[in-house]
Amino acid sequence: MNFLRSERWAAGLLLIAAALGLLLANTAAGPALLDAKNAHLDLSWIGLDLSVGHWISDGLLAIFFFIVAVELKRELVIGELNSLSKALLPAIAAVGGVIVPALIFLGFTAGTPTVDGWPIPTATDIAFALGVLAVFGTWIPTRVRVFLLALAVLDDLIAILIIAFFFTSDANLASIGFAGIAIALFGAVSRIMKPRSAWILARRPQWPIVLLLVVLGVLTWYFVYRSGVHATIAGVALGLVMSRRPGGRAVHALEPWSNGVILPLFAFSAAMVAVPQVSPSELDPAFWGILVGLPVGKIVGIVIAGGLGGLVARRRSGTPLTLGDLLVVGTLGGIGFTVSLLMNELAFAALPGVADEGTLAVLLGSGIAIVASGVAVGVRSAQYKRSGAQAGPGGAFSR
Repeated sequence: MNFLRSERWAAGLLLIAAALGLLLANTAAGPALLDAKNAHLDLSWIGLDLSVGHWISDGLLAIFFFIVAVELKRELVIGELNSLSKALLPAIAAVGGVIVPALIFLGFTAGTPTVDGWPIPTATDIAFALGVLAVFGTWIPTRVRVFLLALAVLDDLIAILIIAFFFTSDANLASIGFAGIAIALFGAVSRIMKPRSAWILARRPQWPIVLLLVVLGVLTWYFVYRSGVHATIAGVALGLVMSRRPGGRAVHALEPWSNGVILPLFAFSAAMVAVPQVSPSELDPAFWGILVGLPVGKIVGIVIAGGLGGLVARRRSGTPLTLGDLLVVGTLGGIGFTVSLLMNELAFAALPGVADEGTLAVLLGSGIAIVASGVAVGVRSAQYKRSGAQAGPGGAFSR
């Protein structure tokens, strides 16, 4: 299962799953697959009535966000974001990489019913970005890898906040309260598993504690879903409150399942749309906003904000990134994929036709960014190799 922890394999599986979903949706098997995706598992006796597609995007994807949150907490506590001097420059670049794509989208959709889809092109897919860097960036210095990782983590944090605040329906305060209780208990129980509490575990088997955490996790997801807040936020909350070392072990156990099953399954389901039989002029403005916002908006926003931020953070940070390094990070940042697909589903839930066009735009925009970043990373890596600035083999970071 170790190979499923590799960014290269994770990115490859995502790409294959998305391509397969799009291909099959446009064959004779497409209608049957779409019917299966839209089939409902009715658990109305406990207030749950979700389609298969929503069980994947609202349920299974919460595990992916749990992993993201655990890693975000680690970076904030002991990693590349544990001080202002480390976090300042990637934070400025991340904000620029959100603002410019959103403005490009708004420029295309201003005055139309799809203007609320502005968050779609603002996301970066960590797995894909690090996967491309690992494949093509053998000679890229560690400082560039660290900057990309920090920026991608902060980008995920911004995406989480956008989902929590902009895609939340009328909140049920009682359910939020019950979710808060379950989250607090989850955090408290996770601390029993810390190594310094080993004397407690020595007297009893550990599996009941793990089972209790699973039960509390499921209850948290249920109450968050019932509250009107998007259910994936449950995974974020649990990841942030879990004790760091048990959280690291949980990520180690869950990561192969996330990379090998959950994310490919989501990519397959989300990409399962019929290509609209319309001319380019008939496509919704949202399509063009996403298609341009991802590969172009991200690189422009990250490069400009990163350049300006370098002037602000020069005294606080170490070796500044050059324009070539920022171009590499900017092209990688345009790979939206997983989180962009989720935001597309949320933004256009009431407009299925536009949602299909949005899915195609995310896939095409991310595809353009993958090709552009592969070229940019390869060229930059060759330049570093010629200059003798060796950074060792790629893929040093996990997710």
